[in-house]
Amino acid sequence: MGSATDDLTARARIRDAAIELFGRDGFERARVRDIAERAGVSAALVLHHFGSKEQLRHACDEHVTSALFARKELLQGAAAAAEIQAWLADFEGNRPQLTYIARMLTGDSGAGAQLFAALVAGTRQMMDEQIDAGVMRDVPDRDVVAAHLATWGVAPLVLGQHLAAALGADEMSGELYRRSTLPLMDVLTHGIYTDDRLFRTAQEVLEP
Repeated sequence: MGSATDDLTARARIRDAAIELFGRDGFERARVRDIAERAGVSAALVLHHFGSKEQLRHACDEHVTSALFARKELLQGAAAAAEIQAWLADFEGNRPQLTYIARMLTGDSGAGAQLFAALVAGTRQMMDEQIDAGVMRDVPDRDVVAAHLATWGVAPLVLGQHLAAALGADEMSGELYRRSTLPLMDVLTHGIYTDDRLFRTAQEVLEP
């Protein structure tokens, strides 16, 4: 009979295998027996530990979210953007988790909506802190900007295959993320227009 340590190790192996296969193949296509084979256990042991495939997905959602927001509570994640950047810095090592996050954000489990809400809240808190510190200039509607910045941040995860193709690669990689860093920071720091004519035109049209 296995020890408690063996039991916990098997549970972690099953969870990690499920994160990889759910992320790669999607929840519906990933099979319990394939997860069991990847984890080196029986399908019966998967169900023993998690009860059902759906409960296994919930465990994966919780694990990935907890790892992402390990430094703060889920809905107080001002470090969310920095945490994702840290994950992206070791893209190959974190590929299964990042692929799983992309599935969460486009899936129907409800966890994706909670995760995105946390990212928006964290981005808004980061903006408040940086505006107060004079690092970032103030903007007319912080909620709108925070939501769009969060969307911009997760877009490479959700649209990774298309983005990679647009940049002449077969798939996203750490090198593509590194290549993108300076151009995107330049846009965030300096903008893309040489003057404010378009902004003033939009003001005239949209403001009462």
